[in-house]
Order: sequence, then structure tokens, then C-alpha cells
Amino acid sequence: MAEIAFRLNGTLTTASIDRPTVTFLDWLRETRGLTGTKEGCNEGDCGACTVMVSDERGSRALNGCILFMPQIAGKSVRTVEGIASPDGDLHPVQQEMIAHHGSQCGFCTPGFVVSMATAHANGRTDFDDQLAGNLCRCTGYAPIIRAAEAAADQPVPEWMQDDPPGAAPLNSDMMASPDSADALAAWYVDHPDATLVAGATDIGLWVTKGMRDLGPVAFLGGVRDLATISVDDDEVRIGATATLTDAWPEIAALHPSFGELIRRYASTQIRNAATIGGNIANGSPIGDSPPALIALGATLHLRRGDTRRSISLESFFIEYGKQDIQPGEFVEAVSFPRQPDRLKCYKLSKRFDQDISAVCGCFNITISGGTVADARIAFGGMAGIPARATHVEAALQGREWNRKTIDAALAGFARDFTPLTDMRASAEYRLRSAENMLIRYFEEDMAGAPISVLGVSA
Repeated sequence: MAEIAFRLNGTLTTASIDRPTVTFLDWLRETRGLTGTKEGCNEGDCGACTVMVSDERGSRALNGCILFMPQIAGKSVRTVEGIASPDGDLHPVQQEMIAHHGSQCGFCTPGFVVSMATAHANGRTDFDDQLAGNLCRCTGYAPIIRAAEAAADQPVPEWMQDDPPGAAPLNSDMMASPDSADALAAWYVDHPDATLVAGATDIGLWVTKGMRDLGPVAFLGGVRDLATISVDDDEVRIGATATLTDAWPEIAALHPSFGELIRRYASTQIRNAATIGGNIANGSPIGDSPPALIALGATLHLRRGDTRRSISLESFFIEYGKQDIQPGEFVEAVSFPRQPDRLKCYKLSKRFDQDISAVCGCFNITISGGTVADARIAFGGMAGIPARATHVEAALQGREWNRKTIDAALAGFARDFTPLTDMRASAEYRLRSAENMLIRYFEEDMAGAPISVLGVSA
């Protein structure tokens, strides 16, 4: 049994938890009786469970259904019951939702309101992005967007100013919350079979969908020295627990196409929790960041106890479900060389927003004097691991940068990959899409500008 303290809707609260994987949504509804926060998909897709979590880094919208109780220790949390004032005064986003008829059946409304209130607190007006993780199937989005726009210029209510209490560390055989990479390294060597939880956007589903017992768990939210991002003249280094939200502006400034890939990564709620290290370490063949990082020539930095080693990122992925990582070893950071921007990332999915890639292709091709001087091409969704298109790269290397070279290189995709047919795409579709992505890269380079799939021109 462990006891954690946090501020809930403005009130200092303590909770006793008997296992590390009690979700905040379950605790709210079953223990606290706060049923405004809804359970929809229970996997972080629908946004009905959205809560506002604040700490020294600011306020974030998160999915309560895959947020474990130890992850909110020391933080301030607002549910839909805490968006209005204690006296019943409505928040501007609530007032405007009423004025603009933004609610119909009402099931999704609490999640929308909390997402809107969080965006309002942060001064965000990119509402299509901020609300992409909240699904509505009856009202439609137009009146909700209008409500968010109407509330945008109104001041943040005083009652929304929370003071997080700070967390007491958890340290037991079943759960730990280390506050540094050194503390994590020491604990993990002693508990090599433990599960490391950063954002829980993947591991959360092991519990809510797979009903798995994770055993000992270390929560990494307090390991601040693993969340740093540094950019110098030679290298970009991203700590393993840096979230996609944190990494997005840094990456977009250097490689806009990679930044756009991150913008389409899941939803605001997921990006606020998901980490770069987690997206790599889970070994998914359809994770979106590994193809881009591999194309940039990334190096993965690993640590076990006091021993560190660095490997090329592509060599980390051995086969489906198997990575080059030892018991008690964890990802510290990923880095890639600072370089001129030649990177283009193309994500193909059934939905534009908040969907898993059927194919994700990333191309980093250097042209010198009309000839291909270097080519690094990596894909997700084409094999059991993220992988480079080595035969395609070889077919381009040293040849003139023209359509004849591109056409001759296309046959290399079938030598590099034998993709699966599944619910997202057929093998034939994946191969043709990969070929078309190379053609698109060439055409965009010749045109001198990217082609937006969101734009229509005559």
C-alpha cells in the first residue's frame, strides 16, 4: 500500500493505492464518485476521460483512462467538476459551449470542456490540433470550435490557478518514482524485471485492454535529467523522457517535415504524455519517430547501472518484439548530427489525425552537383521493425538526380521489404505507396516546395 498526495479541483487530497496500475479514471469514478469524467474507449483515443494536470512545467491535457495514480503524485488535477468555480461560476469555455450549442448527447462534452480549458489556460488557439483527441459523433465540431474561439480572449479565471503540492518519492519493491537517472539506474539494476513507465500511452493499454499485471513498476515522470533537450552546432540530443510535446518545437525548427509528423502523432493528450524514449524502446514497427530519426543518422544512448553504451538506432531493432537491450538497461537519450534540412517524412494512414501509420517513410537525400552524394531512407509499417531501404539507397548513391534514376531505384523496395497485409493496408498497397513516396520526394525537391495533402489547387 502506498499513499500519494495531490491537489484535486483545488483541494489537497491523499489517496491510498494497493497496486501501481490503478488508473486515475477508475479511482475518480469508483473511489471518489466523480463520474463527470467518462470512460469511452479506455485506450486514450476518444478524449472522454480528459483531465487537466498541472505541475512546475505548466498545465497539460491528459487521458485519465491510461494515467496511473502514481503519475499524478505531487501534481494538481482538474476534472470537469473543477472547471467551474466553487461558487458555481462557469468557466468561459463552459459559457461559450452553452451559447454556441456545443453539446448534444453530452457524453463527450466533459472531455471537450477540459481540453478547451487547458488550451485556454495555455493561450493556445490552434483548436484543430488541441481538440483532435476529443471525438464527437452527434454535435459535430463546428459549434465546439466556435465556442473555443469565442472564449479565447477572455481571462483565465482565478480559481484555475493551482499550486501543486510536490511529491514524496515512492520507493519500494513494487513501485518507485526515482528523481534522477542515477537513482533510476541503481533501482533498475536491482529490479531488472520491472516495467518502466514514462507516459503510459502504450503500457496503459497493457492494463486496460490486456489486463496484465506489470509486476514492479518505476515511474519516470520525476527523472528530470532524462527530459532535457540540447541543440548545439554539432548535435541534437533528446532525453528519453522528453515528451513529444516538448520535442516538437525543437525538432520542427530544424526539420519542419519531422515536426509535421509529430503534429500528426496521435493527439494533444497523447503527445503530452508520450516520450521519445518510449516510442523507441517499445520496439513497435509502426512507431513514427524511429524512421525519421534513423533517416537522420541517429545514435541511441543506453545505460545499465554506471555502464553506458551507444549504438546506431537502426541496430537497436533486431526483429519483431526483440531489441538490443539488456535486463536492467534503459534508454537515456537519442541524438543525431546537426545537418542541413533534407528530411521529408510522409505518413500514410486511414485518418489524417490521430491514427496509426499504415506506412511511414522518411527520406534524407543529399544532392551535390546534380548527383546523389548520400541517401538515408527509413520506413515504418513495411517490416517487423523500423528499417532502412538499403537497396533503394544503393540504387540512388552516386547517380544523377533525375527521374530516370528514381524509376530505376523503385525496384529496390521489393528487395528491401516484404510487408504484411493487415487491416490497415495490403502488402501490394504498402509497396506501391513506398515507391510513390520516393517519387514525391523527388518531385517536391524539383518543385522547391512541399506538396500539402490538405490543399487543393486547380
